[in-house]
Amino acid sequence: MYKSFNLTTIIINMDKLDKNLLALLRSNARLSTSALARQLGISRSTVQSRLRRLEKQKVISAYTVQYGSEFEGKLIRAHVLMQVSQKLTGKAYVILEKMPEITALYAISGEYDLIAIVTAESTEELSRLLDDIANLEGIERTNSSVILETKFARGMSFFQS
Repeated sequence: MYKSFNLTTIIINMDKLDKNLLALLRSNARLSTSALARQLGISRSTVQSRLRRLEKQKVISAYTVQYGSEFEGKLIRAHVLMQVSQKLTGKAYVILEKMPEITALYAISGEYDLIAIVTAESTEELSRLLDDIANLEGIERTNSSVILETKFARGMSFFQS
């Protein structure tokens, strides 16, 4: 039987300790349970049980890599809006998902159907990638914007690489 989670309930049930734990993980997902416990002033077993509960409630779905500032500063990121032929939407998703330069893909409302967040190591690579996306079967039109500077990012994946 399908069981849904009420996001409002999950957020309301999170206390200050949960929020502090999540903040530490957002800044460094590789912190050990012991290091988390020390920084929060609680036992290792409390950290472990909190993490298990947050994972079970789908508050935490993955632990991920965040690029270092020096490496990330050399990357070129862009948002690519795409209009997709409705008959070929599924095929386009499958192909786009296989492109490692696409770090996120969102279905959106409005004139365009999708927005992809892409990362490249050079303008030449970005140009090739944009051409590859535009030439995919089912992609009718694209519009891209290069990200010039990140003013701030709050640990969410939208519009980040």
